[in-house]
Formats: sequence, C-alpha cells, structure tokens
Amino acid sequence: MNTESTPSQKTEKNSKRLGWKTIGLIALPVAALVIVIGTFLATNGAGLHIHSIVPVESVTFEKIVLHPGLIEFTIQNNSPEPITISAININDAIWPFKIVPSGTIPRLGQATIQLTYHWVEGEAYAIDLFTANSISFSAGIDAAAETVPPNTKTLLSYLLIGLYVGVIPVFLGMIWMPVLRLLGPRWMMFLMAITAGLLIFLGIDAANEGLELARDIGNPFQGVGLVGIGIVVTFLLLEALGRRQAMIGRSDIEQRSSLAFMIALGIGLHNLGEGLAIGASFSQGALALGTFLVIGFIIQNITEGLGIIIPVLKDAPPLGKLALLGLIGGGPAILGGLVGGLLYSKVLAVLFLAIGAGAVFEVVYEVAKLIQKDAAKQPKPMIVFAGITTGMFLLYGLGLIIK
Repeated sequence: MNTESTPSQKTEKNSKRLGWKTIGLIALPVAALVIVIGTFLATNGAGLHIHSIVPVESVTFEKIVLHPGLIEFTIQNNSPEPITISAININDAIWPFKIVPSGTIPRLGQATIQLTYHWVEGEAYAIDLFTANSISFSAGIDAAAETVPPNTKTLLSYLLIGLYVGVIPVFLGMIWMPVLRLLGPRWMMFLMAITAGLLIFLGIDAANEGLELARDIGNPFQGVGLVGIGIVVTFLLLEALGRRQAMIGRSDIEQRSSLAFMIALGIGLHNLGEGLAIGASFSQGALALGTFLVIGFIIQNITEGLGIIIPVLKDAPPLGKLALLGLIGGGPAILGGLVGGLLYSKVLAVLFLAIGAGAVFEVVYEVAKLIQKDAAKQPKPMIVFAGITTGMFLLYGLGLIIK
C-alpha cells in the first residue's frame, strides 16, 4: 500500500500545525520593531536631540455656514500636535469669536467657530485664522448668501436635483434605443467605441477632480493615496465579480446584458460624485454655480444613457430591465446630492470620486474586451479609433459648457 502523501495533503497537514510556535514566529519581528521604535524615542532620536524650531501646523476649513448676523465655519486640525486658536481676522479687522467645543483642538479634531457679524448678501469676505504660534490660515467667501438649513423642503429639493441630473437625462438617452437598433454592424461597432471614449473621459475627469480635492484634505489623510485606493480597489473588485460571472456558462445575450449592467453601475458610481459636488455647492450658498452644474450635467448625462443601452441593442430586453439599468445609472446622483447637501465631507468626496473613476475604468476594460471580440471576426481599427475619439471630444465639448 502506498502511504506517501500528495503535495495537497502535505499542505493540509502543515496548515493544521499552525499553533503558538508559528504565531510567535510571526509576532517576533513586530515585537522587535516596537522595541526599536521605543528605543529611538527614549533616546531623543538616537542622542541627536533634534527639536523643531518652527511649529508644524496645518488647518483645513471644512464648511462655512452663513445665517443672518452670523458666520460659522468648521475647521479641522491636521497638525501632528494640538493647536490653539488665538485670533480671527475678517476683512482686515480683528473680530471677537466663540469656538466650540474648545479653543485648543486635538490632532485630527474639529471645532466650530462662530462670528457675530452682519454680512451683506453678495459681498466677498476674507477670513484669516491665527494660532497661538502666530501662524495664519485663510479662507474666503466669494459671494455671501444665507445657508439654507436642512428641512423637509431641502430634502425634497436635493431629491429633485438628483432626478434632474441623473435619472431623467439617463432615461432620455435610453429613448434612442429603437432608432439605434436599425443601424448596421459597422455603426454598432462605432457606437460601442463611442461608449468607450465617453467612459475613458469620465474616468479621467473623476480621477482629476479627486486629485484636485485631495490637496485640500490635509496631509494625514493622504489624499493621493486615498484616490489610488479608491480606484484600484474598485477596479479589482468589479473585475473579480466579472470573472466570477464569466466562469458560469452564459449565452452571448447574457454576456451583453451583464456588460450593460456593469456600464450602468460604473456610470452610477460616477454620478454619485456629481451629485455630491452639486449638493455641496448649494449647501455652501453657491446657488449660481449649482444651477450651472445642474444644467451642464443634464446635457452630459444624456450621453450616459446612450452608453448603457448600446451593448443590448441586438437584443430585446424587457422594459423592466431597461428601467432598472436607468435607475442604477442615474439614481446614485440622488444619494450624492443628499450627502453633499447635508453631510458634506471633503474626505468622503475624494473617496466617492475615486470609486467612480475606478468603476468607470473597469467598465472601459470590459467594453474593450467586447470590441476586441467583435473585431476578431472583422477588424475595423479605424472605426474603433474614430468612435473613441468622437466619444472623448463629445464630452470635452460638453465640459466647455459645464465648466
């Protein structure tokens, strides 16, 4: 009788031997590292006794709220140590203030500063904050406007904004489906390439907006790293889900339906960031900016509805499935508007934008695989080139209107 163990059996036996000895070997380097760090700190930097001459302080302005006779803003301490607020200067005048919960803010802590100040609607105000070490931090109000407090009316308004920006234009774009189904294979390839171009531009735009906002969230939150995490993790998660679905035997119709769902999901996550930006602009009193963004995004998002339906043009999906795809693509704009208007956070905004970019890039990858599969039967490289270029320039032109 052969009693030799196979490699898989040996691996199973080894895994069962994991005990205190193995745990100790894993923990040994960590314990040694703690001792090294403790020694370094106890000896004041290996005996160098280095002390910072200039205090390292960093503050970010999270939110500015205006009520009649009152300016209120929230700040966050991103410094290595606690800081103390000593003075507030508004339009070159030192002004008395009240700070809650305390004038001394711990690391990564937040505080709300209140100024009893009779501001004038439409005028600009420059605010300078001074710490006890005489280091200043600045913020500005471009055009003062009263901040609308959260209530049932504002909730309904943000809900309607999400419908205007996300759901309605996406559904309007999907209305083109009967006409597009009359087109031939070359036009179908062209439209698929346009979808890829639209998505590439959306992904680049979301990543760029995330990186721009990442500069304002403070060094401890590592904005660039947060953007990278959001993009990479989202891409890999959606790719893993897609591969898992691919392992299940599916027909071509099911594969195209799955791609349409992935496109809708990617666009939906992107619209989450759009809704966040619009909600935040309204909550900060930037009414003109918010209105301009709404109109611009309505125009842009019609093309997103087009991108959702293109993979299933050959098929005849039921209206219920099309409605679901439209809600997945446009509905997150509602959630983004509510979060942006009521609970706006720069860190959360960066993460939302990164997740949207990662989702869109993964969908581009899926669309590229489908294009490659169709091109293997009859190569059309110039049609693909023209479609991708058209899609990117289309959104670039719409961006000139929005921005």
